[in-house]
Amino acid sequence: MIESFTTSSVLFIYGLALLFALFRLIKGPSLSDRVVALDFISTCIIGMIVVDAIASGESYFLSVAIVAALVGFVGSMAFAMYIQNGPEE
Repeated sequence: MIESFTTSSVLFIYGLALLFALFRLIKGPSLSDRVVALDFISTCIIGMIVVDAIASGESYFLSVAIVAALVGFVGSMAFAMYIQNGPEE
């Protein structure tokens, strides 16, 4: 009982963090703020996958989390290069 309550509360907190990051993604005054918010959203999703993997005991969810982390990292690097170099004309 306590384990399901703990899992639910952690997922709830991750959900709140996702809402705040989504607000920053939409409202962010600069492109850098939006990129950081998008990176944080991917990190929260990875954290939710890991919490679910621990709670359910299924290890294949961890493979999904690793792939999501790699995709998030590549996306962050692409945005960083875009910010650094600017749009090509």
